[in-house]
Amino acid sequence: MLYWLAQTLDFQGVFNLVRYLSFRTGAAIATALVIGLIIGPRFIGWLRVRQGKGQPIREDGPQSHLTKRGTPTMGGLMILTSMIASVLLWMNLSSVYVWACIFVTLGFGAIGFMDDYDKVTKASHKGLSGKFRLLCEFAIAGFAAWLIVGHNGTALYVPFWNGPALNLGPFYYVFAAFVIVSFGNAVNLTDGLDGLATMPVIIASLAFMLIVYLVGRADFAEYLGIPHVPGAGDLTILCGAIVGAGLAFLWFNAPPAAVFMGDTGSLALGGTIGVIAVSAHHEIVLAIIGGLFVVEAMSVIIQVFFYKRTGRRVFKMAPIHHHFEQLGWAEATVVIRFWIIAFVLALAGLATLKLR
Repeated sequence: MLYWLAQTLDFQGVFNLVRYLSFRTGAAIATALVIGLIIGPRFIGWLRVRQGKGQPIREDGPQSHLTKRGTPTMGGLMILTSMIASVLLWMNLSSVYVWACIFVTLGFGAIGFMDDYDKVTKASHKGLSGKFRLLCEFAIAGFAAWLIVGHNGTALYVPFWNGPALNLGPFYYVFAAFVIVSFGNAVNLTDGLDGLATMPVIIASLAFMLIVYLVGRADFAEYLGIPHVPGAGDLTILCGAIVGAGLAFLWFNAPPAAVFMGDTGSLALGGTIGVIAVSAHHEIVLAIIGGLFVVEAMSVIIQVFFYKRTGRRVFKMAPIHHHFEQLGWAEATVVIRFWIIAFVLALAGLATLKLR
């Protein structure tokens, strides 16, 4: 909104800063952070009153988690509120990439909200049907992919390879939707310990903040040998809003958590990062930067696959963060070590920018 005003009213002097992407990105971080910190206490109090017993805790999970009974969930609403408010204030709203991302954020957030609401009202950890969730997610992701493809094509760029991009044609729509849905669910599966998913999401957002900025600049993209996507640079502001909103939420989600993110936040944030990666043509790099989330999701897939066929478990419990808890690691130890892994993987993903 402020960017549009700057363009329309021809701001001069200090107000001309609004035109600069770097200024608006910093402002988006600060705006989302301040809004989140302001609304946090009252929002958590409201959730606690409305939910009563809070998020249902699985009886077959780690016994240490039973002490978390009564902690409210749906804290993702706080993240999305501060994030969307910041985006609408600072972004160039004429960008199709902005609207594709907002559509996925709100759509996945709505699915997550319905799932959380179902769990809370029924006092059960089961939530919505998995098939219904996936159907809705693919419908939303497919529409976002259609919006994006209309502006940046169906090419798949492979890191470590300086050859021509692979043109996937119509299959790219399916591939892009799969990336968005799978990453949304991978973040959702990771959100099992206090602060575990929040900081890796912030780290991934910081990494993609740099990537979309470089992709949006023709000179930097040509120098690095990465795809140039005109208009994608505006997504740095969205990444900044995720960082600010995530930091504000982490203030209240740090152990012992006063509120849980819930599917409302984790599904929406994962889907948003997925659609940002698709917009920037860095889908494969997403698997490196978000490698922690990929490992968490794969641990569940492997566990279910082997258990159904052999009756044996590969891990003591899945997702894999519970496996380490069962090995005797303290929750804080698991969380901080996983943060370190997420940081290292983000650096590895950024290194691919120059490896071409």
